[in-house]
Amino acid sequence: MTDILWLIRKTLRNTFRNKSSWLVYLGLPLVGILISSLLYGSTNGNTLRIGIVNNDGNQVITQDAIKFIEGLNQIKITMTDEKSLRSDIASNKLDSGLVFKQGFADSLRTGSHGEAQVDIVSVKGAQVTAYVKSMLQNYIGNVAAIGKGTQGNEATFDKLYAEYSAHNFKLNAETIEDTSNQKDMTYQTIGFLVTFMLFSAVNLSELILKEKESRTFLRLMTSPISARTYVLSNVIVNVLIMLLQIVFTLFMMKNVFHIDSGIPYAQFIPVLLLFALAAVGLSLVMVAFAKSTAGAGAMQNLIIVPTCMLSGCFFPMEIMPDSIQKISNFLPQHWLLDAINKLQSGETFGNLGLNLAILFGFAVAFSLIAIYRFSRNNDTRMFV
Repeated sequence: MTDILWLIRKTLRNTFRNKSSWLVYLGLPLVGILISSLLYGSTNGNTLRIGIVNNDGNQVITQDAIKFIEGLNQIKITMTDEKSLRSDIASNKLDSGLVFKQGFADSLRTGSHGEAQVDIVSVKGAQVTAYVKSMLQNYIGNVAAIGKGTQGNEATFDKLYAEYSAHNFKLNAETIEDTSNQKDMTYQTIGFLVTFMLFSAVNLSELILKEKESRTFLRLMTSPISARTYVLSNVIVNVLIMLLQIVFTLFMMKNVFHIDSGIPYAQFIPVLLLFALAAVGLSLVMVAFAKSTAGAGAMQNLIIVPTCMLSGCFFPMEIMPDSIQKISNFLPQHWLLDAINKLQSGETFGNLGLNLAILFGFAVAFSLIAIYRFSRNNDTRMFV
């Protein structure tokens, strides 16, 4: 036990003696939070700027339709003409535009659907037009239904339309805060953290190769310290540093960036710590098969970046083809991110048994492969 504690202190002292190590182990997770905030933090609660062109004159139905659009939440309308509308959309002064053609009101009076009499103009696509289009379709559909039911009888139409416009019913509306961006930021931050944890694990395990190349390992082996004790101390240091990364990242998310993940932050730690064990096992496998630090570095670039990309660490898994999503089932990163998604969807920690069991299975499998590789290596320059 004394030997292990001495080796842990020695490794920690040598690791953090260099100030750049603090930047690597704590600075990179912070960068991940910043990137996630930039990607998702500026898209919440924006007001849509809608330009409206009225080519149908002072028709009551058309004026009411414009008032309906104006009354929608997160909408700011500007009355304009067609030339100015297209110019303002091109220069990003407006997000979208509605052009009410001549005959819009008459088409609704006859019961025909008035969508053909309304043009929706935008260069940003459905991202900005879907909401307005959906609400306007419902409104137009209701008025057209009155026109169809009255079968061209203007007096009856005017009476029914006046009753419809009076809104003789009470509607209570409550605004619910949209937390989707907060959840997206949490997912993306954890994805970046997972990537940095894997790189950190390999870098720390590479100390084994570096000390062999510098003959430090051989000198240690001449002392009462065994190879097993040496590797165990490296694993403990690895886990401690990744635990520091986890706690630091969660602290910054909650107290500095005020990211509401939707679940207690304490539930992140056991899941991430279990993944840390799998990361350590994977790093030992790389070290066991690499013959030099250069080989280990090349191996980590070939394994970590592609697997993190396939697992959805850099972007949501939903945008990937089904075949790619099936491949990710064989990667530990996928099961960690899937556990985070389940917690954010309202599932309890007790329902994560499968995810936790698979992560533990990855940790055990990687460790057994590393142990087997070390034990079968007959080269005296390598670990035995």
